[in-house]
Amino acid sequence: MGLMDKIMGKQKKAVGEITDDPGMRREGKQEERKGEKKDELKNAQERADKKADEVADLERDTAGN
Repeated sequence: MGLMDKIMGKQKKAVGEITDDPGMRREGKQEERKGEKKDELKNAQERADKKADEVADLERDTAGN
C-alpha cells in the first residue's frame, strides 16, 4: 500500500531534481512521507490485531477454569 506512494514520491523527487522544480521535489517528499505513514498504520494495525488475539486466548483460558 505505502510502497507505491514511496516509489511515486521518489520518482517525483528525481524529476524535480532533474528539472530543478522545487514544487515537484516537495510533492515527491510529501508522497514518500504518505507512504511511510501508511506503512506505520499497517504495522500498528497488525500489532493491535495480534494483541486482540492474545487477549482472546487469555479470555478462553480463564473462562475454562
